[in-house]
Amino acid sequence: MSTIEEIYRAYSDEVYRFSCWLCGDSAEAEDIVSETFLRLWGSLDDLQVETMKAYLLTIARNVFISQRRRSGRYRPLPENVMDSSPSPDVEAEDREEVRELMSAVGALPEGERAALLMRMQHDVPYEEIARSLGISLAAAKVRVHRARIKLAQLRSNLGGEP
Repeated sequence: MSTIEEIYRAYSDEVYRFSCWLCGDSAEAEDIVSETFLRLWGSLDDLQVETMKAYLLTIARNVFISQRRRSGRYRPLPENVMDSSPSPDVEAEDREEVRELMSAVGALPEGERAALLMRMQHDVPYEEIARSLGISLAAAKVRVHRARIKLAQLRSNLGGEP
């Protein structure tokens, strides 16, 4: 088993990106990452998982959901969710297109958004998505498919390419 430091170095960036897409706020995403690795640290001795990435993304999603429940309200993603510091992804993409895409992803229901992000951004296998979300394999595939369709529809309504 790896040390918490090795796991953090290997996966913290991916957990941050996933969290940022879930919540739409870089400061909140940093909090989610911190809480994710704190929870991992507390259970590291008894840990038996098939893939660490899927396990960490599941923890991050659960932290996000817990924070939403505690706040007692749902906030739609703001239009200006871009991090102010430039990153390779942002430099490669047109800023307006990225904003529109984030807005469209933010409009998806949370379960579909989590499944889509796990599959598309982190290349998590459908079996791991199903296990992480507590649904069947078929339901995981359906959620990703529906999210893709809704995302294409939302982007075409915004004037973007599907």
